[in-house]
This record gives sequence, structure tokens and C-alpha cells, in this order.
Amino acid sequence: MVWFFAGGETRDDKFNVFTGSFIRLMKLILGNDFDFIRSIYYRMPMMNVIWALNNCQRPVIDPHKNHFVEIAARQIISETYSPHTQIIIVASSSGSIIAAQTVCHMIEKNRENRRFHKPLHLALGSSLISKDSCLFKKLISYQEEGFIGKLIHDDLHDKDDNINGSGGITRIEAYSNAFGLMFPVLSTRYNGPSFLNTHPVNGHPHRVRSQTVQKAIDYIDVLLV
Repeated sequence: MVWFFAGGETRDDKFNVFTGSFIRLMKLILGNDFDFIRSIYYRMPMMNVIWALNNCQRPVIDPHKNHFVEIAARQIISETYSPHTQIIIVASSSGSIIAAQTVCHMIEKNRENRRFHKPLHLALGSSLISKDSCLFKKLISYQEEGFIGKLIHDDLHDKDDNINGSGGITRIEAYSNAFGLMFPVLSTRYNGPSFLNTHPVNGHPHRVRSQTVQKAIDYIDVLLV
């Protein structure tokens, strides 16, 4: 079963070009073996950005009290779920933070293999999560323990998208990087279009790619081919 965590601009019935195309194509390919996580975002995109910046460095302390993480976990472990189901989690942009936190939560609840018997596969694309962060290192430790099977990270990142890994290892670093991404003219680290620039051709690469079907095709190529 493949579950998709879309980016922070997504609503249950509203998608950008990439998200809508990816969901549609994966449904055509996998049918009922594919679905996307619903109701995991605030209505205001800025609130979703803040949530992502606050939670991309390390596993949350009380995940069962975290609204988004708990909602996502409940959807994955639903009434129709079987412990023998192979779970594959795919995520993009800010959805990758919720996905990573959800995987940590599910694994900790599954220490005795009561909920699922197979390792989870996890693919994090276009992600703020830094490979130096405690959160990513925790995912690696789960992989070494056998709770995570395949962990895809770099292969789903656009090389010209400077949002990749910008969440850093501390919240201060995350907010500093976010400021630089939004106002590159004031930054010594970032240049090029501002992340606030949503122009479909000349905007920030993260925004440009989110408005293309090709990104969905590229994801599918990495995941299924």
C-alpha cells in the first residue's frame, strides 16, 4: 500500500499541478493500493510553513499529542489494514516532515511488531530535512534496526532547488535559512529567485517544479522504474 503525503498547499480537494498529476497517475497504476493522507494541514499556508520549520530537526516528543502526526498514523493503520501489508510512504516538500514524524511514531508504537510485520519503505522528496539533523539520523537508525527498508532521499530532490535540507539541525538555523530563501537579496547564503516568487517560469525552482506534470513523472520513474 502506497501512502502519499503532499505539500503544504494541498487540501483534501485542492492540488497543484504536480500533486494532482501524481495522485491521478498513481491511482491509474496502482488502483486501490494507492491513496493520499488527508486533513493534515492548516488552511493558511504560512502556518504549514511554520509547523514544518518547527518540526524538521528532531522527532517530536509526544507524537500521539501531535494532531497531524496522529491523524496520518490513524489513516495508515485503518480498519482495512492488515499487519502483513507492505507500507510504502512517499512524501513531497513539507509533507516529508509530517511523513518522517509519522514513521517515527508508528515505529515506536510497533517495537514488538504488533501493528505491522514488514519494514516500512520511505521516500522523502523536495524536503527541508537535513541529512545532519537528528530526525534524519533517527530514520537511519530505524533502517539499521530493520524497521525501515528502503529510504529514498537524494533521488527525489531537484538539484537546483535550494530548499533541500534547509531545515538544518536547529530551529534557529531553519528560520535563518527560511529568511534567506524568502529574501535572497539580504542573504549571504542564498541567491536567485525568492521562495515567495511563484511565477511558473521565472519563480523559485521549488515553485516552478510544483506546477509541472514532469515532476510527477520523475517521482514515478524513481519509485516504480
